[in-house]
Amino acid sequence: MKKVAGTITIAHVASAAKVSTATVSRALNNPESVSAELKEKISSVIKKLGYIPNAGARALMLKRSGTIGAIVPTLDNAIFAQGLAEFQRQLNQSGHQLLVASSNYDPDIEEKQINNLLTRGVEGIALYGISQERAALKLLKTRNLPYIHVGSLSPPYNGYASGFDNREAIKLAVRHLLSLGHKQFGILAGITTHNDRASDRIEGALELLAEKKVPVKSGMVVECPYDLLEARLGFKKLLLNNPKITAIICGQDVLALGAFLEAQKQGLQIPRDISIVGFDDLEISQHLTPSLTTIRIDAVGMWAQAANHLISQINGVKHLPRKIQTNVNLVIRESSGTPPKN
Repeated sequence: MKKVAGTITIAHVASAAKVSTATVSRALNNPESVSAELKEKISSVIKKLGYIPNAGARALMLKRSGTIGAIVPTLDNAIFAQGLAEFQRQLNQSGHQLLVASSNYDPDIEEKQINNLLTRGVEGIALYGISQERAALKLLKTRNLPYIHVGSLSPPYNGYASGFDNREAIKLAVRHLLSLGHKQFGILAGITTHNDRASDRIEGALELLAEKKVPVKSGMVVECPYDLLEARLGFKKLLLNNPKITAIICGQDVLALGAFLEAQKQGLQIPRDISIVGFDDLEISQHLTPSLTTIRIDAVGMWAQAANHLISQINGVKHLPRKIQTNVNLVIRESSGTPPKN
């Protein structure tokens, strides 16, 4: 009777290949210990029978699960999807699998997700930002589990990071707008609660404006979720608080897109009447009319570096760098221009 794939065991593979189960196990878990000819023979039998090795048994034998976890704030944002795709590609090259979880910008949920990943035996974890509960990070330290922060450069507890300085990154856009002659600014930012990146971008913008003696009036910093409707409402609030506003600094491209839509609905021409700059350089940003001036982050490189660093930690490599700087640059397009004269 022909066996279905679900009932195929290592014993069936050994019998069909006319070798011992120990030899099949070596071919799977320590392939360099068998000859190329034997390895090819066993591989051929495995494909023919449809045998799938038991991950749990393999993990017990090797004392390694072969999995790495990553926790991001949300799976809605394209910048995370792009980064995770590269992260997974790098892990696959080293023979690791990826488990992904999201926290919805909630450190309590993130702590639970960290515990969930630990119960699944992950060998390492990538965390986005540095807003995690300190108890969760202490747990990772206590267990000596390799982990790395992505997207920020100031990790707690002398941890590892692959990212950039969000305060300095936003200043690239602010300097650009100042050089065009703008003096009436508004800031449309993400919710800063439990989001170190959003708060750092606000602080960086305000810091530079204060240094240049450009006052930011009360009510000219509006926080809202990364949502088009919320961004449109935030833009309306900024205009209501200061009708003379000539430039809006957005903490993320989705917020900038919402500002675009609302500005156009209100009959404002960009950048003749108002300049808008974003952050992240999502793919859609270059296709807007006018195209969006924004801060470009090398998200692919950032996540690739994080993956390679995490794998090096797992493999016991010594003297690894504490911080890996990601490339950040200003992309000047059509949405920024000189302020209106009146």
